[in-house]
Amino acid sequence: MAHDAGLVLRPAQPDDVEAIAVLWHAGWRDGHAGHVPAELHRHRRLADFRDRVPPRLSATTVGTRDGRLVGFVTVREDEVEQVYVVGPARGTGVAGTLLAAAEHAVAARFDSAWLAVAVGNTRARRFYTRHGWRDAAALDYPAEAGTAPVLVACRRYEKRVR
Repeated sequence: MAHDAGLVLRPAQPDDVEAIAVLWHAGWRDGHAGHVPAELHRHRRLADFRDRVPPRLSATTVGTRDGRLVGFVTVREDEVEQVYVVGPARGTGVAGTLLAAAEHAVAARFDSAWLAVAVGNTRARRFYTRHGWRDAAALDYPAEAGTAPVLVACRRYEKRVR
């Protein structure tokens, strides 16, 4: 679909589940350790991500380079729910390209997009600000965690996409 310095964006496929789960698990730990309630970590094992990926496949776009997954983005309604990039691909434009694809997907149905960022995830917060998103409000985000969500102190970022 999109080509940028070897980056190819395409819809996620069932064969991508394991690679997405591994990337999401590692990226989540990297971006959230120390920034979310301790109880949430019990629900963020690799097995949990393997369970969370399949229901999101139809809403997920992956970025690959040389056939290897380097990032993914998931859109639910007007929410950019997940954006993750492998460590070595950070700073190479992959995240910006994935985010632009998500904004385009949201713009097909909504005027504005939103996303939640854990308060302490300053790297992500700087990234979204650089890409034109604004910090709109405090948000207690209900993170999936077994039978009942765990509330995570976040900031709600918003962007007009059309």
